[in-house]
Amino acid sequence: MGNDNKKEISRRNFLKLTGVATAAALYGCKSENKVSAEGGAAGEVPADKMTYRINRNTGDRVSLLGYGCMRWPLKQKADGSGEEIDQETVNELVDYAIAHGVNYFDTAPVYVRGWSEAATGIALKRHPRDSFFVATKMSNQRGDFDLQSALNMYRHSLNELQVDYFDYYLLHTIGGGDDGIETFRKRFIYNGLLDFLLKEREDGRIRNLGWSFHGDVKVFDYVLAMDVKWDFCQIQLNYQDWQHADNVRNINAEYLYGELVKYNVPAIIMEPLLGGRLARVPAQAMSIMKEVHPADSPAQWAFRYAGTPDNVLTVLSGMVYMEHLQENIRTYAPLVPLNEQEYETLEKVTEILVDSDYIQCTECQYCMPCPYGIDIPGTFGHYNRCVSAGKILKSANDENYKKARREFLVGYDRSVPKLRQANHCIGCAICGTHCPQRINIPDEMRRIDLYVEQLKQKMDF
Repeated sequence: MGNDNKKEISRRNFLKLTGVATAAALYGCKSENKVSAEGGAAGEVPADKMTYRINRNTGDRVSLLGYGCMRWPLKQKADGSGEEIDQETVNELVDYAIAHGVNYFDTAPVYVRGWSEAATGIALKRHPRDSFFVATKMSNQRGDFDLQSALNMYRHSLNELQVDYFDYYLLHTIGGGDDGIETFRKRFIYNGLLDFLLKEREDGRIRNLGWSFHGDVKVFDYVLAMDVKWDFCQIQLNYQDWQHADNVRNINAEYLYGELVKYNVPAIIMEPLLGGRLARVPAQAMSIMKEVHPADSPAQWAFRYAGTPDNVLTVLSGMVYMEHLQENIRTYAPLVPLNEQEYETLEKVTEILVDSDYIQCTECQYCMPCPYGIDIPGTFGHYNRCVSAGKILKSANDENYKKARREFLVGYDRSVPKLRQANHCIGCAICGTHCPQRINIPDEMRRIDLYVEQLKQKMDF
């Protein structure tokens, strides 16, 4: 079968699964969002036009834009002894989000070095309890799967979030481990933890029970088919991962989403920007997007893609800056579903992205802290930004070699302290067991270190 036929089938399957054929009247409509292609917000942010989806299990009216609380901003402590959550900024972001229609907030015990739940709870406590939905997780993937430890984590989450019930509660990062199904059983079945959580749902302390998935598709299929009424499932979905996920690290979203539709389980979407990479696409991809919508940012394209499917309840975004929050609110206030031409455009963009040199890191921080002090996400992030800018050199004879060489090396030193760079990685591989994308982190560190050394020595590649 030729590539053109494959693309047509891909597009047809997406339209069939997402139900956007019913939105044909909206095709060709252009949103009123006035956002530059570089992502800067401009103009009024609507306060009363947010798109909502109804959770058919509970009737919850959930904002299509959900707030991911994995990356709350940090600041230096007044005594200089380290970092802490910038609570004032968190409060500001949460207040603005709620005022503009965002009502879903997703956190976990392990986010932001364990500080996220408390910061989120402080910010939300200042608002009426019925004005927001809070989601958190059973993050027992790193422990010995002891029931009492899990119960302590559960109760600690209630205390940190300052609530007496969870709106959405997730079994966190299902699919990992050397033997994924057996690991799932150890985490939740053999110790009686799932039975406890089901009883908590029955008693009303959990209103919706679900799980988030990374990893082995056999585990996804096993958990989805269990004799348990799942209220929702959180999956990674974006236009690259729809059919081009690295099946070693993650599974094509086309399959995951289709199975959730089949089982009538609402989907919550994580990584709509693939760790920010879809917000900073290469120049060639950007030019293709601009031909269709000159004023829209790559992030808008990605969020519209993730929000278009009918079975999506909410799309999570870890918004650290007010400008990002404002732009995402515009994109979903209201959502204009993607049309056929726009899907074709994103297929062309995807072809460029999958042929690029990206490291598939979403900067989720699960690999941190490194016991040897390496800034793993910072190192990968700098490298990926240079890939996006088209400044990864292939030869000492490349055009603008001198400028690109200097920009990479100076930028690396500015973004990652020297003692935390790739050359200090000893290859212990402890980080790899925690990476939801299943990146071979030591190998990638060695690759970056070799590239840096080649630049420093002005060697050919």
